[in-house]
Amino acid sequence: MSTEENPAAAPRSLAEALRGRDDVSLAALLRSRPDLITPVPTDLTQLATRAGTRASVVRALERLDRFTLQTAQALAIASEPATYDELLGLMAGDDGDPAVSAALPHALGTLREQALVWGGDGRLRLVRTARELLAPSPQHPSPTGLGPTVREAGAGISPGRIQEILTTAGLPSTHDSVSALDALTGLFDDPERMSALLDQAPSGSVEVLERLVWGPPYGQVTADPAPRLRWLLDRGLLLPTAPGTVVLPREVALRLRAGRAHRTTEPVPPPVEAAAAHRPQMVDATAAGQAYTALATVEELLKDWHEGGPGVLRAGGLSVRDLKRTAVALDVPEPVAAFWVELAYAAGLLASDGEADERYAATPAYDEWLERPAGERWARLATAWLAATRTPGLVGERDAKDRTLSALGPGLDRSSAPEVRHRVLALLAGLPEGAAPDTGSLLARLRWERPPRADRTGGGPGGGAPSPYARRTPAPPAEQARGAAARAGGSGAPGYPADGASAAGGDDDLRSRLARWTLAEAEMLGVTGRGALSSHGRALIGAPPAPRHADPQTEPTGPGDKLPVHHRQAPAPPALSPAEQATAAAAAARLLDPLLPEPLDHVLLQADLTAVAPGPLERPLADMLGVLADVESKGGATVYRFTPASVRRALDAGRSAADLHAFLAAHSRTPVPQPLAYLVDDVARRHGHLRVGAASSYVRCDDDAVLNEILADKRAAGLGLRRLAPTVLAARTDPAALLEGLRAMGFAPAAESAEGDVLIARADAYRTPPRTPPEPVPDGPPVPDDTLLAAAIRAVRAGDLASTAPRKPVGGAAGGAPGELPRTSAADTLAGLQAAVLTNDTLWIGYVNAEGGASQRVIAPIRVEGGFVTAYDHTADEVRTYPLHRITGVAELAE
Repeated sequence: MSTEENPAAAPRSLAEALRGRDDVSLAALLRSRPDLITPVPTDLTQLATRAGTRASVVRALERLDRFTLQTAQALAIASEPATYDELLGLMAGDDGDPAVSAALPHALGTLREQALVWGGDGRLRLVRTARELLAPSPQHPSPTGLGPTVREAGAGISPGRIQEILTTAGLPSTHDSVSALDALTGLFDDPERMSALLDQAPSGSVEVLERLVWGPPYGQVTADPAPRLRWLLDRGLLLPTAPGTVVLPREVALRLRAGRAHRTTEPVPPPVEAAAAHRPQMVDATAAGQAYTALATVEELLKDWHEGGPGVLRAGGLSVRDLKRTAVALDVPEPVAAFWVELAYAAGLLASDGEADERYAATPAYDEWLERPAGERWARLATAWLAATRTPGLVGERDAKDRTLSALGPGLDRSSAPEVRHRVLALLAGLPEGAAPDTGSLLARLRWERPPRADRTGGGPGGGAPSPYARRTPAPPAEQARGAAARAGGSGAPGYPADGASAAGGDDDLRSRLARWTLAEAEMLGVTGRGALSSHGRALIGAPPAPRHADPQTEPTGPGDKLPVHHRQAPAPPALSPAEQATAAAAAARLLDPLLPEPLDHVLLQADLTAVAPGPLERPLADMLGVLADVESKGGATVYRFTPASVRRALDAGRSAADLHAFLAAHSRTPVPQPLAYLVDDVARRHGHLRVGAASSYVRCDDDAVLNEILADKRAAGLGLRRLAPTVLAARTDPAALLEGLRAMGFAPAAESAEGDVLIARADAYRTPPRTPPEPVPDGPPVPDDTLLAAAIRAVRAGDLASTAPRKPVGGAAGGAPGELPRTSAADTLAGLQAAVLTNDTLWIGYVNAEGGASQRVIAPIRVEGGFVTAYDHTADEVRTYPLHRITGVAELAE
């Protein structure tokens, strides 16, 4: 890469550098840093100012990969401006590293694209805010572990002491401190003289340097330092920064590091290794089975809440007791139950009803969802899971106010969740077909792409400095130095923990946990099978076809076969727009549909009063069987058990004994067992023999002997029964309680209406009002689409033209200096606008709006009448009308 550059042509500021970019480059900047376009800046100067703000720079730095971030950290400790060769030396070291040399142009290009670095190869400049965040200082040591330069560290040393250091180091004395520090810097920068100086060092002094060289560079010494420390202090290899505190100068550390800014550079992302491989057909079949289970689980959940689910806590969410009940009903652990509940909520199938006695229930969208094909139903769940920011894995943990996070409650949104989910699946898509990833290598890859905060701020291989991103009062250098001094053989003070380590670790730990949760949830949902991405999961994220194995002999033949770890990974699929995601979901549904089992229209009745469903049942059959029998066990085959209570439940729903016999005969592949037929007939014969109504309530029966039996039973004492007539008993309890009481005594009463008709007890479906799914909490401004980018760039270009273009005076009045509003008299303003209408010229105007805000605009006047000018505003890219009295002046644009 060339380092030659014409200084006269070099940009003098970031704004000038942005002004020299084309529209494609500006679009790349705004796409990578969407916060710069909210709102659209008026010109490129404002864009450059916004790109240099602390919040925007921190956000950009946090989204760099490890090697690009290391490049920015190296620029922060380089001279300003730096050359490309100097940067390469800091990254590759004195011996050079071919991998670093090959990767550095791309990393530098990324920093330039994101406006974190500007200038040519001969004059590279890091944005000032980024330098302040990453450069070493006593308050914020560098993430590289390097300290201040000799000039910075020696600024507070007395002139006499500096001359003593020169003499001891074997350098001639100078006339002032500035030249003395320059001479000392020259000594440390000279490899030969530096090597000769270190050859004279005692072994203890060398050990101290080795302990400080990779940071933190500060150490603490006593008033009477040990001889090994005194030797270093006398030669300037350690410089005092405060009473009792010393620092290893940057030049010394770099010379000891062989010129490298980082202990370890990582120019190449670590590959995601394949732990095992399976046949693609097995992966798809396993994933399809999990997808079917997911659909059945969501249906079972909402069927359990069919008549209205549990209540909503006052603070929002599901109580711990209700979550436990749901887990028991679904026969899953509580964390898994929380996942299914949150998934149904994210898909818009479940919501609160909003009533005074608020509770959860299915939404009207659930009924529509049930009518869709199985593949489409799964695609809706999977798409909602991919985009959801709510994180079920956090359920049961504590928030910042020490409150328990509940399912469906507040505080579960994590804006990074969708990005982590998509990235994990994208990395799985890069593996060969049927390959399951090694979790450790997957997490290592994610950490390289988005380094933990400890690595960004000095807690990683480069050093142990506290975070410069955190706004906190820094510890004094003396405290920062205690740990290093103890290691270096100083005063032996207790070690100093890295400030903010726990706070930083929280976010970084969450990102790793999100990745682990993604792997588990994708398996439960059927996006993956046996840990490998399925074909419909690949289609869901818009990934290209899976790469095949290069060596036919490595083609997997069993579930435990290993893959070569050096396989080439396919590029990650890009993020999808909403329209593209809908298309991908439809494609995934088409791939999944043939893999799902066909619903069955029969069961196998057995003599032990059970029915076995050998597979999924058609919905009408499953619904009726769910009323007539109780589910005893689930799995590949579902076992239903018939009991007197379940048969009575079917009779209460309006079915007759003949209906039940016909249903069983029509849907059984085996003859109806005699015990089951007897059970149906026996329950039906007694069903409705007693009648319960409202008096508060009453019981009537044609057989007065049955009523006598009820009155004589001690268990009826709590019902408050008394005889009104030979065939009628009155009760003080309500009809529902009377029904339950009589059934507990072994009778089979039926409820009747005020007209004396038997009431048919059907489970009425309770639905919430129409609800929309919860909106994901965005992780900052959304990435603008191409249309918005094009309009924003046109507006910025036009605004920049208005603020920087040369102007001609109008009517003898000056157009004003750049950045100032044009000033002309009212007569000259009107004359200039009217002339521009006739000549179709473009003018530069100053405008003050109703709120007093001043702006510059480039307009092409169309007509002037009634005290207004109508013109095409190039800045806004639309036709607008302006009152003449708010225009401060006009000026023509120079050719």
